[in-house]
Amino acid sequence: MKTITITLNTCLQFKLLSLKEVLILSSYEDTRLTANEQRIYRLIRNNPYISQQELAEAIGLSRPSVANIISGLIRQNIIRGKAYILNETAPLVCIGGANVDRKLTAKEPLQSGTSNPATSVQTAGGVARNVAENLGRLENDTALITAAGDDADWQLINQATASAANLERIALIPGATTGSYTAVLGPDGEMALALADMDVFDEALTAEFLRQHEAYLATAKLLVADLNLPGETVAELIHIARRRDIPLAILAVSVPKMDRLPADLTGVTWLMTNRQESETALSTTIDSGEAAKQAVRRWQDKGAANVIITDGANGAYHAGHGRTEPAHTPAAAAKSVVDVTGAGDAFAAAVLHTWLHGATHDEAIAAGMTNANATLAVPHTVRRDLNAETFSRNTIPKTETEA
Repeated sequence: MKTITITLNTCLQFKLLSLKEVLILSSYEDTRLTANEQRIYRLIRNNPYISQQELAEAIGLSRPSVANIISGLIRQNIIRGKAYILNETAPLVCIGGANVDRKLTAKEPLQSGTSNPATSVQTAGGVARNVAENLGRLENDTALITAAGDDADWQLINQATASAANLERIALIPGATTGSYTAVLGPDGEMALALADMDVFDEALTAEFLRQHEAYLATAKLLVADLNLPGETVAELIHIARRRDIPLAILAVSVPKMDRLPADLTGVTWLMTNRQESETALSTTIDSGEAAKQAVRRWQDKGAANVIITDGANGAYHAGHGRTEPAHTPAAAAKSVVDVTGAGDAFAAAVLHTWLHGATHDEAIAAGMTNANATLAVPHTVRRDLNAETFSRNTIPKTETEA
């Protein structure tokens, strides 16, 4: 087999592929490769210095899709070499839950203690995964770090996510069960009950796992973590973000997991919770606008720079950069509510996307409201019509913020 060897010194002078592999490319033709794998292989063989973005444009795929194909070629030993991280891009790295959402919607008002006729749907979900897909659809360079079992549920998640986010750093645990979330919705689309099996994240997404990937995390433009991460992992991520001076957003996922937040939130750029989660974590009752604003202040006193407390149809209470005093942004009336699942994740992703692109604090909140409302109106956890062009056209802030 003929090989082409590229020295490390040569590689360091040029922008190479994902993680800057020091490539040793084999003259390789194999019908076992897919058509896209063959095309990418030939392009790399002809120009070892080609970037992932150039590959994506050449074959009409997204950059994260190209990254996943390259990862597959490495696993097949068609592209061989050690990775050298030189920070070709600054990705948005989402860390946390990726699971299968199973949603059952009752056809009639729910009755306890008996069988209720319902329709069911199964989709990829998980807060970190949903946010990653939203951000990827908005044409951000996005990566997802999560854990899963090597099973059919993971294949469903992989298929739904690979076009939007880089999946090179997934911890696949043999014999483990991929996370699942089962929601029971009333006929109005409102959640009546939800059950979550997320043990795989506690087993695999440890503080040590993060430390093993710290060199990659250090390249990030933004870190986004959900509270499916164990408490010690959350604390380690905050430590990494502080030490590396990387913006960090932490997203709450449920009331029972609020105890995973450390007491000191210094280094947390964005903290997003709902009213019930904040009530539990702060041991308080939020029964008025003033109580909600006081809760925002208490989170800031703990060290969080930007804080958002959402309250469903009542909108959001928030404060942060450019908004020193807590404010209330009412929720715009939703045109329709088909399914509430995923709306909060759509809100978070839109806030972070617009903030990264220079929006003010209040503008970012308004953009989040718009994306959440659009997601409420569709049966999908992440809406299929979301892209950078339609987002920019539809998220001109129209919602008034009350001081």
